[in-house]
Amino acid sequence: MPNEYRVCVIGATGKGNYGHDLDRVWLGVPGAKIVAVADADERGLVGAKKRLGVDKGYADYRAMLDKEKPDIVSIAPRSIDERRAMFTAAFESGCRGIYTEKPFCPTLEDADFILDTSLKKNIKIAVAHKNRYSPTLGAIEKLIADGVLGELTELRGRGKDDRRGGGQDLWVLGSHVMNMIDHLGGNVDWCMAEIQQGDKPATDEDIREGAEGIGPIVGDNLRAMFGIDGRATAYYNTAAELAGRGNNFSLMICGSKATIGLYFDRSPLAYFRAAPVWFGRDTLPWQPISSAGVGKEEPLADNHNPGWNVLAARDLISAIENDRQPECNAFEGVRSVEMILAVFASHRLGGQKVSLPLKNREHPLRTPT
Repeated sequence: MPNEYRVCVIGATGKGNYGHDLDRVWLGVPGAKIVAVADADERGLVGAKKRLGVDKGYADYRAMLDKEKPDIVSIAPRSIDERRAMFTAAFESGCRGIYTEKPFCPTLEDADFILDTSLKKNIKIAVAHKNRYSPTLGAIEKLIADGVLGELTELRGRGKDDRRGGGQDLWVLGSHVMNMIDHLGGNVDWCMAEIQQGDKPATDEDIREGAEGIGPIVGDNLRAMFGIDGRATAYYNTAAELAGRGNNFSLMICGSKATIGLYFDRSPLAYFRAAPVWFGRDTLPWQPISSAGVGKEEPLADNHNPGWNVLAARDLISAIENDRQPECNAFEGVRSVEMILAVFASHRLGGQKVSLPLKNREHPLRTPT
């Protein structure tokens, strides 16, 4: 393995840009060196080269990857309509690892292709659900495993409930929530959902193309329920303009004995309350959770947002060197896309329960019911 990992960055100024700092993150990773950046926007490319301190810039990411043959590719655009093409070019370059912005990709057909190809070529893929890399997550996992929460009963997730509320929020912020439900809750095996446009059930006439290349979406208010192995149930809700200037982006992890409130992209990441969520006595306050545990001082200087992205990049290198899957990997990327598309699939069937994995790998809003 190389002592220095050569990194190529794919950006797209004006079309997804460089989400979650997936370009600059490599500047803080020991053993990684950015050797080139690609951006079809001329001014954007000039700025990216200056920002990243590199001399080599390409208008075409395919030409960059073919020429540079990097060890790691950073797929940074938030826009996902070219995701499969970017992955394909990265696979063909002979790289060893890929760090990709979320959402993973727009369809299950793409997701299956990306996962299968990465396994055949033994290329490690890490997905930028950056909250997954907070060291606090280890303390949360221990609380659940040790039975401190009792039996998991519900996981209640929300998007940001801003102007994107509904189908767009489901994709852009919901991908984080779905991934965390999958990771902490267990295997999701069914979904039921209802989507509204305004105060009426959304119809096929309300289907529209979403922003950031996510493809067809529908609705500005949705309610989804997921069945998890065992007796737990997960929920995801999002509504347009519900939060005003606030931010409802969170996941409540409800147990029979205690509750954890997880607040995405914020530090501290989570809080603990020694009572079920429906038990409302003021004598049981919320306590912050650090990487050391409930109510303990945070011992790690890098346990903060956006520092979790650096931890994700380091984990990808470790995965390459130890031939293992990254902490948040392509398998989880597929499942997050599957949960999102199951919401649309159930709604188009009138809220009927749909089983996961979905048998039809085509986009449910592009196929007849």
